[in-house]
Amino acid sequence: MAHAVPTRGTSTGARTGAGTGAAGASGASGHTPPDVFGARTHLLAKWAMPLAIGLVYGYWAASIRRHGGPITGWNLLFGFMTVLAFAILWYVVRAVADRLPREGHAVLWGAFAGSALGFLYSGSGVAMFTCILVSLLLAAAVTAGLYYHYATHQDAEEARTARTRNPARTGTT
Repeated sequence: MAHAVPTRGTSTGARTGAGTGAAGASGASGHTPPDVFGARTHLLAKWAMPLAIGLVYGYWAASIRRHGGPITGWNLLFGFMTVLAFAILWYVVRAVADRLPREGHAVLWGAFAGSALGFLYSGSGVAMFTCILVSLLLAAAVTAGLYYHYATHQDAEEARTARTRNPARTGTT
């Protein structure tokens, strides 16, 4: 039995008339990926992801602090306090960064990433100069990467919005 191969268009592969022109295209190929999760799942992920990453970060910080020794109650307390601080800072950075222009947004997330690495790296007993240098390098890399991402995606969104509001005239006048 032969089956048809889906083509670009809807999630079933059937082509539709909408979204096939320059004004209706939603991406470079005119194809938008389907949103398979609902709003509730996205909200849960928005709040659970920082906590999950914070748990890994707290475990990592606690294991660095104990230097291979036995796990103690103070070590567990330090790990959970690190989780709490990391998650709260993530939520604050996310809330503040959403209100900033793309340059400030990228710098704030870069500073957060550099500070987080610096805290972990300083606990391992390396020289402070090395710790600061590595943190600044990571902060610069994150800032540059996020600025590029936000600049290219926001410019594309603005161009798409402009095309749909004021479509280019075709033909002669």
